[in-house]
Amino acid sequence: MPPKKVAAAEEPVLLGRFGTSLKIGIVGLPNVGKSTTFNVLTKSEAQAENYPFCTKDPNEARVPVPDERFDFLCEHFKPPSKVPAFLHVMDIAGLVKGASEGLGLGNAFLSNIAACDAIFHVVRAFSDADIVHVEGEVDPIRDLDIISSELRQKDLQYLENIYDPAKRMARSGDKEKIKEVAMLDKIMDHLRAGNDVRNGEWDRHDVEFLNKHLLLTSKPVIYLVNLSQRDIVRKKNKWLGKIKAWVDEHERSPIIIPYSADLEYNLVCLPDEAAREAFLAENGTKSMLPKIITTGYDALKLEYFFTAGKDEVRAWTIQKGSKAPQAAGKIHTDFEKGFIMAEVMGFEDFKECGSETACKAAGKYRQQGKTYVVQDGDIIFFKFNAGAGLSKGKK
Repeated sequence: MPPKKVAAAEEPVLLGRFGTSLKIGIVGLPNVGKSTTFNVLTKSEAQAENYPFCTKDPNEARVPVPDERFDFLCEHFKPPSKVPAFLHVMDIAGLVKGASEGLGLGNAFLSNIAACDAIFHVVRAFSDADIVHVEGEVDPIRDLDIISSELRQKDLQYLENIYDPAKRMARSGDKEKIKEVAMLDKIMDHLRAGNDVRNGEWDRHDVEFLNKHLLLTSKPVIYLVNLSQRDIVRKKNKWLGKIKAWVDEHERSPIIIPYSADLEYNLVCLPDEAAREAFLAENGTKSMLPKIITTGYDALKLEYFFTAGKDEVRAWTIQKGSKAPQAAGKIHTDFEKGFIMAEVMGFEDFKECGSETACKAAGKYRQQGKTYVVQDGDIIFFKFNAGAGLSKGKK
């Protein structure tokens, strides 16, 4: 009697939009440092004026993801073409209390957040008499409550708009609508209790339903606590402990990054890298931008593999958990259609051995098939059936 087939493990359904062209939005009250943060992240010149709503339309930019592995490969191969991974960032207009009811820029602001897949929530923890606070005085805990509450209220409004039509159809005996109403009740009760969707306990069917609607509070949040340059240098601020306590209470996976937009701005204004290094050494601190960028990229559930050679070193963005054929398809759709195998070296193996030939000699050059899950930082050469599209068999 043949052995029973072992059922394949069911892959988890992740909360959020699937894809690699994902964006992270910079969100917060007016005058907390959002546009300055955007400017230093992107080295651009978005408005950063001292009055509410100076950013009326979202500014968008691509930010290179810093990675020592990419730098090593570029130094090793010295190719004419060097293409890093990028984080797509949006600077969104400041939200005010009552935005869910249309106050301030209201619905426009919230629709811009809806277009993003994760959030950098900038919290002001610095005092400056020359920079007005829309609520009168600096109080990060109040500000956190305002943003959190406004996003929940907007989600509830959205769900209430689809609830009544669904309930009417459920009363007529529509089985799918009966299930939908039960899900809506569960999600709305969760929100009314003061909880964000991303922190809920959801089964596979719940997540599939939520991913059709992409609610604002389902998006992962990274809290960027904007300190004065003085506070970041001396590593002290009276609000940090309270902010940490608030975030720990409200998030299942809390991420807080203290930084100083003022210090980062002063850094990017310096003429060269030597001047920046001298400035940081003099102040006994470091730039937090690399950590902010890589944490934002990770929050989008993205990673990348490398193709590397004397002509080009490139980081190819993929969704975490992608299998080899889907990764090959990022280079060209024909690579996925005609996929034969992936020849893989781990970055650390390549760095240790020093070359592809040495990796092969050490038994660290692997041939992987269609079920291989690509790991972050893999160096990959794909073989594919040229009859499926292109004329060359190896990239």
